[in-house]
Amino acid sequence: MGAIRFTNLTGAVEIGSNCYLLEHGGKRVLLDAGFHPKKSGVEGLPRLDLIPDDSVDSIILSHSHQDHLGSIPVAMRKQPRAPVLMTEPTRMLSEVMLHNSVNVMLAEKAATESQEPVLFTHREIDNGVRRWLGRPLGQRFDISGERTNDSDPSLSVEFFDAGHILGSAGTLLRAEGRSVFYAGDVQFDDQTISSAAAFPDFADEPCDVMIMESTNGERMTPPGFTRKGEQERFARAIQSALLRGCLLIPLFALGKTQEALGMFYGFRRDGVIRQDCPIYIGGLSAKLTEIYDKLAQRVPRHFPKLDLLDDVDPYIVGGRNAADIRLKPGRIFALSSGMMTEKTLSNFVARQFLCRPENSIFFIGYADPESPAGKIRAANPGDMVSLGEDHTPEPLKCHIETFNFSAHSNREGIRAYVNRARPKKLILVHGDSNAIGWLAQTLQADLPETQVIIPTPGVTLEL
Repeated sequence: MGAIRFTNLTGAVEIGSNCYLLEHGGKRVLLDAGFHPKKSGVEGLPRLDLIPDDSVDSIILSHSHQDHLGSIPVAMRKQPRAPVLMTEPTRMLSEVMLHNSVNVMLAEKAATESQEPVLFTHREIDNGVRRWLGRPLGQRFDISGERTNDSDPSLSVEFFDAGHILGSAGTLLRAEGRSVFYAGDVQFDDQTISSAAAFPDFADEPCDVMIMESTNGERMTPPGFTRKGEQERFARAIQSALLRGCLLIPLFALGKTQEALGMFYGFRRDGVIRQDCPIYIGGLSAKLTEIYDKLAQRVPRHFPKLDLLDDVDPYIVGGRNAADIRLKPGRIFALSSGMMTEKTLSNFVARQFLCRPENSIFFIGYADPESPAGKIRAANPGDMVSLGEDHTPEPLKCHIETFNFSAHSNREGIRAYVNRARPKKLILVHGDSNAIGWLAQTLQADLPETQVIIPTPGVTLEL
C-alpha cells in the first residue's frame, strides 16, 4: 500500500495563498491555488516553485474565493496537462472572479506605473477554462473527470457540499483502500441562503487523513448565541440606523453579498425595513448574484425560488457612477470590499461616512486588523482614522456596530465533526497560529488515537 504524501505550499501558518500538494495512489493532486489577500504580484503566490513543472495529474478547486482560487491560472501554466476539477457553480463563479482579478491587477499596474507584467491575462483565463471540469456533488469520478465506480482501484474524487458559499465543496479522495478528505472552507450551520455542510460521517469507512480549516479556532462562540438571534439584533440595528441616516455595510462580493440580500428580502417581508428602502450593491456583486439566481433551483440552498436581483431589486453602482452616490437618509449601501481595501466602492463611500454621526457602518464578516475595515472596527469614537495613503485622517464620528455572520464554521462545529469522523490523522490548515493551536490541543485531547498535525510550510509529510 503506497504512502500518502502531503506538502503545505501556503508559505506560512496563516490564512493566505491556500495551496496543498497531495500524492496518493501514485498520482499528484494540487488542492487549491489561492492568492494572498495582503500581497501583490509574485509575492502573493503559493510555493508553486516546489512542484516540478508538468508533474501534477489533476488540480482540484474547493471554491471561488480568491485565497483559494487566485493563482489557478499560474498553476495551470506550470502544469499544462492537469485538468481542473470543481463543482459546476464554482466553475461559473470562478471565471467571473478571475476576470475581475485581471481588472484589479491592470488598474494597480497603471496606478503605480509598474513595468512588471500582470500575473495572467483575460485571454489566458478564456483559454484556461477549457480545462475546467464542473462535476456534481455525491458522484465518484477519476482525476481526469470521468465517472468511475466504487470498485475502481485508481484514485477517485467525490465532492460534498461544504455550506460555505455557492459551489463550495469538501473533497474525498480514495485509492488503494485509503482515503483523504479535504474540507476546504466549511460552515456546519445554516446561513440565510446557503445550507449547512453535508459532509461524510465515515461511519462505514475510516478516514485515514483529514485536512481541516481552522479559521475560527481562536474564537469561542458566546453562550446562547444563535444565528437567528443575531439576525434579529441586526434587523433592530438596521431599523435604528435608517431612522438616523444611511447605512454602509462593507462585505465580500461573493457569498456575503448574497447572504445579506437574502436577509434584506426577509426584513422587507417582515416589515422591518420599508419595501421601497433603496439598497445599493456593486457591479461585481451583481454579476455573481446573477449566477446565484440562475442556479437557485439546482443547488442545495434555502429559498430556491427567491430571485435576489429581481425580488430585492438592488441598485447597481460601479466605478463610473460611484461619484454620483448621495447619502440620503434611509439608504443601505451593501458594497465590497469587505475589508474596505483602497480604491474599492466601500472605501470610497466610507470616506463620506466617517465624520457624520447620523450615519452608520455595520460589519458582518471578517476584517483583517491591518485593513481599513479592521482599523475602523478597533477605533474608538473620536479616534483619527485614515482609509488609505491618499486620505487625510479624520475623527471617527459615525455609528459603528459589528455582527457575526461568518461563512466559516465556529470551532465547536469543527470539533463536533472531527469527533464524529475520528480520522486517523488530522492536518490543521487555514488559520493563524493561535486558532490552529487551540484546535490541535483540544482535538488531540478528544481523540488521543488520532495524530494531529500542524504542517510546516514547504515540508513534505509521509502519512
